[in-house]
Amino acid sequence: MRIPDPASASLFGLPLWLVVAAGAVALFGAFQVYYWIGRRLGEALYRSRAGRRIGRHRIERVEALVRRWGAFAVYACFWVPGLRHTLPWVAGALRVDYRWYLVASALGCLTWVPVTAFGLYSLLWAWLSLAARSPALAVALVAVAAAVAAVVVLRRRSRNAPAAP
Repeated sequence: MRIPDPASASLFGLPLWLVVAAGAVALFGAFQVYYWIGRRLGEALYRSRAGRRIGRHRIERVEALVRRWGAFAVYACFWVPGLRHTLPWVAGALRVDYRWYLVASALGCLTWVPVTAFGLYSLLWAWLSLAARSPALAVALVAVAAAVAAVVVLRRRSRNAPAAP
């Protein structure tokens, strides 16, 4: 199996780089919306449906991160799953200086989206290349990855579960 040149790759008939650029712009837009909703909600963020689902203690931990690190926390949140979609709301509620928020979220989108997209693209093609040579090994690799993911999820759930009375 021949692995295609990444520069000539396409998705939905569009060059991959264009799809990645559109994804970065869409994520940047979402981050701005998150900020302004958080700014509008303010303290009501805790009582909102999303706030109740996330939990006050988790939001307070995110608040501590934002207070300590400011705009750097906004940039860093791109690299931490879960935090990426919580921190912008909190940054808005805390009224982080929008100019710094704008710069940090733009830099986050410009770095995280391409790294993730091309990393996943490379991982997919490596797996397809392996599957072409050894289908059994490719299936075994997926099974191991699924088992590891299940263990991680179960450990997190048991660690975050409320203690029995």
